[in-house]
Amino acid sequence: MSVKPQSAPTGSAPKQAYRYVARQPILTANEQVFGYELLFRDGVADYFCSNDPEAASRSTLDTSILMGLDILCDGRHAFINCTREALLKDYVTLLPPSQAVVEILETVPVDDLVKAACIRLKEGGYTIALDDFVADDPRVELVEFADFLKVDMKDTSAEERIALVKRFGSARRHMLAEKVETREEFIACKKAGFTHFQGYFFRRPEILQAREIPKNQVNYLRLLQAISREEVDAKEIEDIIKGEASLCYRLLRYLNSASFSFATEIHSVKHGLAILGEREVRRWVRLVAALGAGQNRPSDLVLSALVRARYCELLGPKIPHGESDLFLLGLLSMMDVILKIPMGVVLEGISLDRETRAVLLGQKSQLDLVYQLMVSQEAADWPKVAELCAQLKLSESLVTECHWKAMQWAREMTAGV
Repeated sequence: MSVKPQSAPTGSAPKQAYRYVARQPILTANEQVFGYELLFRDGVADYFCSNDPEAASRSTLDTSILMGLDILCDGRHAFINCTREALLKDYVTLLPPSQAVVEILETVPVDDLVKAACIRLKEGGYTIALDDFVADDPRVELVEFADFLKVDMKDTSAEERIALVKRFGSARRHMLAEKVETREEFIACKKAGFTHFQGYFFRRPEILQAREIPKNQVNYLRLLQAISREEVDAKEIEDIIKGEASLCYRLLRYLNSASFSFATEIHSVKHGLAILGEREVRRWVRLVAALGAGQNRPSDLVLSALVRARYCELLGPKIPHGESDLFLLGLLSMMDVILKIPMGVVLEGISLDRETRAVLLGQKSQLDLVYQLMVSQEAADWPKVAELCAQLKLSESLVTECHWKAMQWAREMTAGV
């Protein structure tokens, strides 16, 4: 992971340099995420474009410390590529042994110094993986320290992989298949005895770089006008915030900040504003309006999020949903895509009711059918829409009308910039 300087046109201020790290999930046999391999990137393009593996290793470690493994890996294990230099200088010991997996590259030669480094790591409680392990691998002397042997599907034959599993696999030492690109390969590797898997059959590496939510400057100006009046109209402020994705998200994050210690769950925008109180609402609006009034018009992603939010809100009176705010359900359902961060990270900073949180994380929830209907309507999956309407006891004409009204409302909310 490196910091790549960005050139700027003559006479303009230099652009901010960014740090990029990609991650690819490592799965168990039942397709649960065990951890992530963190991969160096020196730009937003999803490929490795540095010819200096030492710099890549150091920079990935540095970025892991800077951003935190909890954020990068959702609290799961982090596989960190380590060169000989990174091993001998104990760089990886800056990371917690409970999460960091030291992945020794195939280019690392085996000698007494490398063995000593492995001993120090094991004594420190670290997990060790040998990357790109093959038949007759020169690092065989390091196998005794290894908790994972990563076997590349492209560099080995099916017979070699079976032999490697039989020779080295054990209850203590896990065999991990890399570059598993199809479900057929995944099934074959499971049958051969591999216990962990990595590859495009599940998901390509994600670039983790926080993305700003597009903002509609008109809504910021309307908010400033609203809180400038002697008497604040709480309903007007609620409506403006609900029409602007970035405002809604910022309000939820603000309510969950260290400045407050709310023990209660936030069920709606109205609820959140009531908890803040008029004085704090005025202060918060001035702050976010000053920061965001000069931004560009909303993107198609934000428009889609608003359509989803209003669609769910319109369906609300017709279906049971407990205390959950269906507007928030629809809006937050796209926030991971808008921000380009995992949904788990999005929700870390927000206090939500259990059912909404569960459905957004793909867990069992009483809101499952509503969520499925929203997605099916958007995808024009009419057979699925009909099936879900029957289960929810809704007429298809009603849900179609709600979707049309939601699209009309979202366009109105994003017009005028």
